[in-house]
Amino acid sequence: MLGLTQCSLALGIASLLVGSSLALADAWPALPPADGTVMIPAQESPYVPGPRQVKVYLTYPGGTLDGVKASTGLMLSLHNWCGTGHRGTADPKFLTRQYDVVTIGVDYLQSGQYDKSIPYDFGYLQALDALRALWFVSDALDKLGRPFARGRLFSTGGSGGGNVTLMANKLAPRTFACIVDCSGMARLTDDIAFGLEGGSQLNAGYKQDPSDPHHLTKDAQLLRFVGHPPHLATMKALGNTCKIVVSHGTRDHACPYRDAREMVENMQAAGLDVEAHFIRDQDRDGKVIKDTGHGVGDRTLIVDKFAGKFLRPDSPTAKVRVGKCDFERRDEKVRYATPNGSYVISYKDGYPVGRFEPKSK
Repeated sequence: MLGLTQCSLALGIASLLVGSSLALADAWPALPPADGTVMIPAQESPYVPGPRQVKVYLTYPGGTLDGVKASTGLMLSLHNWCGTGHRGTADPKFLTRQYDVVTIGVDYLQSGQYDKSIPYDFGYLQALDALRALWFVSDALDKLGRPFARGRLFSTGGSGGGNVTLMANKLAPRTFACIVDCSGMARLTDDIAFGLEGGSQLNAGYKQDPSDPHHLTKDAQLLRFVGHPPHLATMKALGNTCKIVVSHGTRDHACPYRDAREMVENMQAAGLDVEAHFIRDQDRDGKVIKDTGHGVGDRTLIVDKFAGKFLRPDSPTAKVRVGKCDFERRDEKVRYATPNGSYVISYKDGYPVGRFEPKSK
C-alpha cells in the first residue's frame, strides 16, 4: 500500500491481503520449549507479492516456557532501522528478568539490509508484523492452557523500533498497558519520505510523482503521522489508556526532535497518557544518558530509568490494562480516516490485517 494508487489499493490489496491471511491461518508454529526463534506468517507486501514470513525471537523467564506464570506479561522489544533481533533496543534478558515478561523481538518487514530499490515501510506493515508476533505468543499460550497476565502487554524500541512501537500502539489502541519510545521517528515528513536536502539524514525512498509506482499518497503519509490530531482523537474515542513514555534527545537530527515534541504536544492535547523525557545537556550522567543526539545512551537503562516504575509488577505505579485487548475483541472498529478513504485494521481473525478502503464515489 505504500506507493500504490488508491485504485490499485481498492482493487487489489483489500481482497488479496485478507485472502492471503486466511490461507496462512493454519501456518502458525508452536512455541519453542526454551528461548529461541520461530517463523510466523505475515501480511503480504505490495512490493514483493506472495507469502511472507518474519522471524520472532522469544526470551522466557528462566529461559524456558515453563517459566511463564500467571503473573508474566508479554513485551515487544523492537530493533532499529536496518537492524535484526534486538539490535539498538533494550536487552531482552534484562527486560524478562526485571519485569517478569516474555520478551519478543521481531524481524519485521525490511529488517537488515533491505532492498533500497523499494520505499521503506516506515511503521505500517512493520507494526502489523510486531502485533502479529504479540498475538501469536498470546494465542499459543491460550491454546496450551497456560495462564499469563494478559493486561500486562508492553512494547519498546529504539530509533526505527521506537517508530514501530508508536505505530503498534496506534494500530492496536486497546492493547498496550505501557509503551516506551526511545528516539523513534514520529512522522513521515516530506523531508524523510523523499530524501530532501537540509533535513534528516533518513531517506525512505518515496516519489512525489503520482504516476511513479513508488508514489507516496497523502493517505499513506497521514497514517504514518503518529501525532496526527484526528487520529489521536480516534485512539482516545476507542479507549486508549496506554502509558506512552517518550525519550528523545534535543539534538537528534536523524529522528528529528521537533517531530517528537510536536507528537507529544498533540497527544497531550488529545488527552492521551503521555510522559516525555527530552534529553538536555544537564541530563547527561555518563552512564544512562551520554549525549543529547540520536544515540542518547544505554537504551536498556533508559527504559528502566523512565519506565521501570510502570513495568515492574510489584511497583505501586505498575500499569495493567483493564478489559479486552484488540486481539480478543475480533472487530473492525480501528479505522483511521484520511482524505481519500480510511485505513482499517481488522481483528476478525484475532491477529491484525490492514487494508485501505477508498471513499465511495
